[in-house]
Amino acid sequence: MKLRDKVALVTGGGSGIGEASCNAFAREGARVAVVNRTLAKAEAVARRIKSDGGCAIAIGADVARSADAQRMIDKTAAELGVPDIVFNNAGVSPAGRITDISESDWDRCLNIDLKSVFLAARYTIPLMIEAGGGVILNTAGTFGMRAATKKAAYSVAKAGVINLTRSIALDYARENIRCNAICPGYVDTPLNIGLPAAERDAFLEQYQPLRGLISADEVAEMAVYLASDAAKMITGQVFVLDGGQQAGLYA
Repeated sequence: MKLRDKVALVTGGGSGIGEASCNAFAREGARVAVVNRTLAKAEAVARRIKSDGGCAIAIGADVARSADAQRMIDKTAAELGVPDIVFNNAGVSPAGRITDISESDWDRCLNIDLKSVFLAARYTIPLMIEAGGGVILNTAGTFGMRAATKKAAYSVAKAGVINLTRSIALDYARENIRCNAICPGYVDTPLNIGLPAAERDAFLEQYQPLRGLISADEVAEMAVYLASDAAKMITGQVFVLDGGQQAGLYA
């Protein structure tokens, strides 16, 4: 097992990439803290992990709130042990140009997608340093690498996640803390549930060279690799899983 005896905390763990990552970490031997704003969703994932013989706890938290972020770290440390792996995966993706999106939606996106990464790292890193090191993973996205129309807030937040990832990697490498970002392309998850199938298929036909849908499980497997000792010399990097979208420009 690649993560035997490790403790992993996953935000946005109640569905999509987060749920798949909780399951994958547990299969690889980690004790998992499933964090989700809706506690019932976190509890459902934790129950399934335990029914399969794994170890998991559920935590309800608004990861954009400082008090909740500290509580989720403290609860994980108290019940499972100091987190060896923190996967900042929670996110929202509002649509709109900057003249269309509301100020409240802008703030919500920046808080959940970017500030939450800062908060989780801020409260986890001192514990990781004391324990001898750890791994922080952040879900960014291809829109953080190149902006997209009508995705101003999301593109800005995810671009911030990428450079925050690099900053953490540089600042804490000598304390044996690694930090990397995963940039998925279009993944078939609840985050994209509002996109009609016809629009999705047209988008993929035009912009994704490889045929097929990227699954949450594929992203989770990348997270497992980056969290494991097999990636012990990898930090400050951005890993793209997008079916080839970023390889070039398509008309």
